[in-house]
Amino acid sequence: MSVDRRSLLKGAAAAAAGIVVAGCDGGEDASKATPPSHPAGAAAPTPASPAPSSEVTAAKPAPPALPDEVGKASGARPEVALTFHGQGTPDQVERLLGLVERAHGQVTVLAVGGWLAQYPTLAGRVLAGGHELGNHSENHLDMPAMDAATAYREIAQCAERLKALTGSQGRWFRPSQTQYANAVIKAQAAKAGYPTCLSYSLDSLDHTDPGAAAVTRNVLDRVRAGDVVSMHCGHEGTIAALPAVLDGLRAKGLTPVTASALFA
Repeated sequence: MSVDRRSLLKGAAAAAAGIVVAGCDGGEDASKATPPSHPAGAAAPTPASPAPSSEVTAAKPAPPALPDEVGKASGARPEVALTFHGQGTPDQVERLLGLVERAHGQVTVLAVGGWLAQYPTLAGRVLAGGHELGNHSENHLDMPAMDAATAYREIAQCAERLKALTGSQGRWFRPSQTQYANAVIKAQAAKAGYPTCLSYSLDSLDHTDPGAAAVTRNVLDRVRAGDVVSMHCGHEGTIAALPAVLDGLRAKGLTPVTASALFA
């Protein structure tokens, strides 16, 4: 090939190379080229949101509502509820609660409103010991014989007294002078804010004053896990029986708890 021909070919190659370089924005490598900017005033695109996680925490279901009356729990846990009708002198109540507390137990005291009117500081004493306070009517009358309006008044007056003394009317209502609430009592209790009445499955019969040994037998011979035991604050035989009752429960592997703990 002649010199002139070689020169022409080199010039053509150089011209082609110049076109390619110019197309790469002033001689920079194409791999380093700056991406086109967004037009002035235009918002930058929002980055795509990450896909939602497939792992979603389910809301915990609410515990099932209790029926309109309970008197015994399932017995799945080794616990019993000792429930005391709230009457008696401050000295009797103090001695009774002291015995329970020294045994590391808790109880439910179902207060009569008239009793709290006479001894208002006892409401705070019950709660200060970690126990539970409930409603046992205002005057402790024969509730199954009452009409709806009278029954409601008995429940609501005690509820208001509890609220005034403690800030709460308590969870439980137990009708006076009966083990079980009838339909009228249940309806009026619900109207007053107690959807569940508290009955009992074991009666210590301590209100008949049979003596401490009989009260102890009445409880320990029949008690089972889940029982709700009916007892009374204002009877000396009950207080005398309580150390043996608490020791006997412990020997059976049973813990005295509040009604709310038993039905939790």
